[in-house]
Amino acid sequence: MRDFHSGGRSPVYAANGMAATSMPQATLTAIEILKAGGNALDAAIAASAVLAVVEPQSTGVGGDLFCLYAPADSSEPIALNGSGRAPAGLSLEALAGQGLLSYDGTSAHAVTVPGGVSAWETLAKTFGRKGLDELLRPAIGFAENGYVVAPRVAVDWARLKGKLKQNGADIFLPNGTAPEAGTLMRNPQLAATLRAIARDGAKAFYTGPIAAKIASDLRARGGFHTEEDFAAGLELAEFVTPICRTFAGHNVWECPPNGSGIIALMLMGIMDGFATDADPLGPLRLHRHVEAARLVYRDRDAFLADPAYTEVPVAHLLSDAYIRGLRGLICDGHVLATLPAAGSMQQDTVYVSVVDSDGNACSFISSIFEGFGSGIVAGDTGIVMHNRGLSFSMKPGHPNQVAPKKRPMHTIIPAMADGNGKSRVVFGVMGGQYQPMGQSWVLANLLQYGLDPQEALDLPRIFPFAGKVEVENGISATTRSLLASKGHQLSDAELPLGGGQMIVIDRERGILIGGSDSRKDGCALGY
Repeated sequence: MRDFHSGGRSPVYAANGMAATSMPQATLTAIEILKAGGNALDAAIAASAVLAVVEPQSTGVGGDLFCLYAPADSSEPIALNGSGRAPAGLSLEALAGQGLLSYDGTSAHAVTVPGGVSAWETLAKTFGRKGLDELLRPAIGFAENGYVVAPRVAVDWARLKGKLKQNGADIFLPNGTAPEAGTLMRNPQLAATLRAIARDGAKAFYTGPIAAKIASDLRARGGFHTEEDFAAGLELAEFVTPICRTFAGHNVWECPPNGSGIIALMLMGIMDGFATDADPLGPLRLHRHVEAARLVYRDRDAFLADPAYTEVPVAHLLSDAYIRGLRGLICDGHVLATLPAAGSMQQDTVYVSVVDSDGNACSFISSIFEGFGSGIVAGDTGIVMHNRGLSFSMKPGHPNQVAPKKRPMHTIIPAMADGNGKSRVVFGVMGGQYQPMGQSWVLANLLQYGLDPQEALDLPRIFPFAGKVEVENGISATTRSLLASKGHQLSDAELPLGGGQMIVIDRERGILIGGSDSRKDGCALGY
């Protein structure tokens, strides 16, 4: 139980509907859509569109989207992949012809055709109760009439102003600099783009003047994008079969590759075989979790790719035998100095969680990848283009090698967990590469350590990345010392690790319990 003498916030309880997002405007929008007769999916789309306006460094019309949607009476969620594909003219050979063996995140080559708008329309038409004309109205209002910049958004904005200046994104630099918290910002160009999509649907984005402006702008920056590439984007969103593994007595559901949800499942599988440490921040738990993450992220970098282009060994990677073998590699006394070969047995995102009064649940995540994506605002559309192509491999013959019309490995992963028909957990963790680590961390906090959704999200975090272990401020000096004694090289996390939202559907009591990560500006609301 929370110590009310200390700071922090309580989880949110409600009996009807609930939403949790990283910005209050988006959470309130979701609740208003629910109260106006929309279902969880309608509310998630509307909230996602608002986030594309008020949290522009994290998501936008120029990004991708993945979704898990569980109708109230379902035993298995429906999964949708709304990630984009590379232009037909982009290949290793084409890049070599420009003298490029690699490219950075501000290059037009890092921009794949965005899949988010295709996903909005596909989901709304298939399962929604409302059209995009109504669902995008709140976002249009914020873009046209203005929104107030929130504190965490302002911190990220200031950190990224160099990227925006480099690519001439002046619309996001009023008076030549990043806006401070409390600044009223507008984006009338984006309002016009959203209004066109609301009126004419996804075709307004993928065909006609908007697509022509985006393709022309990207080509002027050296890209290979054509209007034909964007026209093909109308069909980007596709329903896929979710993947599942058990953890702490729950079935945990993820979208399949090219998404990296499989990595979260592998990590949960490894940790599920260890006895639960008494202390959720104990050095043994942290050590094991870091070592498990090092092993599964190694496999991510070796195997994850577009399954339309290469076989991803999903069944093998999720098998009990393989997971057990990975667990057996972990030594409680010290770090693995050298990881065995992959397969051997020996950046910014927004997440939305919504549950409606009928019990329909939506786990919904969208992103422009790194902060402000590529930093390219295409034409006069007001759209920041993502840089998801950075996740391609430039290594010839690699499963994730960049190729025409191919999807890159993807970091954004919505999730759900179901336990014995008594509860459903709708959750996600933001933060680029951190997401599989974050999902396994917060779900274990909830299911293994008995923390409520808010506590599970707020508990301090660590993350092995680039040869070191990033550590948040809340990890004690004693624990840091014990981890270092096992061989971990620790570094202070420059920014908080990720963010997240969670709603628990308690079927026995008929209530909803929600939390929203304190690392972001958002909140959970219910009614």
